[in-house]
Amino acid sequence: MVFQRAATRLHSFVYRVTNGKIGGRMLGSPVLLLITTGRKSGRERTVPLLYLRDGENLIVVGSNGGAATHPAWWLNLRANPEAIVEVGDQKLRVRAKKADPEEKDRLWPKLVAMYPSYEDYQRRTDREIPVVLLKPAGG
Repeated sequence: MVFQRAATRLHSFVYRVTNGKIGGRMLGSPVLLLITTGRKSGRERTVPLLYLRDGENLIVVGSNGGAATHPAWWLNLRANPEAIVEVGDQKLRVRAKKADPEEKDRLWPKLVAMYPSYEDYQRRTDREIPVVLLKPAGG
């Protein structure tokens, strides 16, 4: 856990310093920085995530590597769906929404094509892995 936190901080730092030129792609997929508000601490939390563009929305997956529990960032978004994403040198205010079954059916094959391990992660866990739409917030 300590190593993961340190790696996340380092990735986020390098991403920001280089405007995503370093750390903006991982495993052949684009990466964004998601900034949520901690549901317990109220503090800002940043995590790098693979994403897929779908029109004006950015799509992320709460896979947590196939763990039995949801990732903290998804729990934070469920408590407060307002967030900020950094894509390269752009900062965008977004509102998170869990994909409904039809949206997930449409997006899941695209997400698996982008990162095939998502399919393995879903097989590893009994929980439904959420697909999350990050929609641009007004203003």
